[in-house]
Amino acid sequence: MNFYTVQMINDLTLRSNIPSIKFQNLENDFFMEKPNERRPSTKIQWHPAFCAAAELELRFNKDDLEFKREYNLSKKPLQMDLLIIEKRKGVQIQNEIGKIFRGHNIIEYKSPDDGMTIDDFFKTLGYAFLYKGLGEKVNQIPLRELTVSLFRASAPKELLNQISKEGYIIERQSPGIYYVNGLSVPTQIVVTNELNSKNHESLKVLSKSAQTDDIQRFTELASAFTEPGDKEKADAVLQVSVAANRKNYDKVRRTSDMCEALRELMKEEIEEELKKSRDKAIQEGLAQGLAQGLEQGLEQGLEQGIEQGIEQGRINQLIDLVMQNLLPIETAAQCAKMTLDEFKVAMDKNEN
Repeated sequence: MNFYTVQMINDLTLRSNIPSIKFQNLENDFFMEKPNERRPSTKIQWHPAFCAAAELELRFNKDDLEFKREYNLSKKPLQMDLLIIEKRKGVQIQNEIGKIFRGHNIIEYKSPDDGMTIDDFFKTLGYAFLYKGLGEKVNQIPLRELTVSLFRASAPKELLNQISKEGYIIERQSPGIYYVNGLSVPTQIVVTNELNSKNHESLKVLSKSAQTDDIQRFTELASAFTEPGDKEKADAVLQVSVAANRKNYDKVRRTSDMCEALRELMKEEIEEELKKSRDKAIQEGLAQGLAQGLEQGLEQGLEQGIEQGIEQGRINQLIDLVMQNLLPIETAAQCAKMTLDEFKVAMDKNEN
């Protein structure tokens, strides 16, 4: 049971005098409304998330590969987005984006906000040649050990046309993976939106148009990670993906169990819905209790009616939380002091 469930149960079991009812969170104002607080407008940091996604894609070979982010090509600021080095020769890369890999692999990533031009293409090739020429010994890095990969979410159609006009041959190796033949260094352009969803969960959600099925698939994958470092990389991908696709993540949150990382990233939305659900339950409970008390016409009846109404409101709130996948039904039944079957009957009545 996580913090949200424990705190929510604590709030649900609180009692106070009517009508001055207060619900307080003694931990960190979980249900406190912050009317003037707005999220700061910050630029989404796509590149660190891409590096994390790339490492997740190639995680089955992580013992065979060395990942160097923002690799400096010289003492002056000249960096490659990602350099992947095979730790031993003859490594068989399981992921298809690594099928082209050799000893030293130069990676260029363009975020959804950036274009990918013919100049970017040749600049990346230039990085490869410059990297080759900066070895400590002559020909320390043979040309045959170099590859270049360029990644972008959507297809750079103009670039592909210009490459063809330059006399190079574009070969679609597999969905989303295009080899550029005719260069001295094996080169591929990877269009992540076109990749097979089942084989590239990490890169598929790194987009401004991530689909709910891909989000669902990645969150399930992230929940299953147990290897050291994998969860941190998944968190880095989720942080950017949620920021760029909050509406679709909200849909997934309502229809499936969330991994802990997603729950933390969508904390504000969850808090707001819990607060609304709580306020609604209180109002409904007071109204129902008042009506019952007035019907009995006695002061004791009024007090009992209000108490019964609040109890029903509490049960309604628990039902709402279960319906929104914010609370397991077993936990809700326990909070309501009902058996599981009794709680299911209450849910059916609530729906009707």
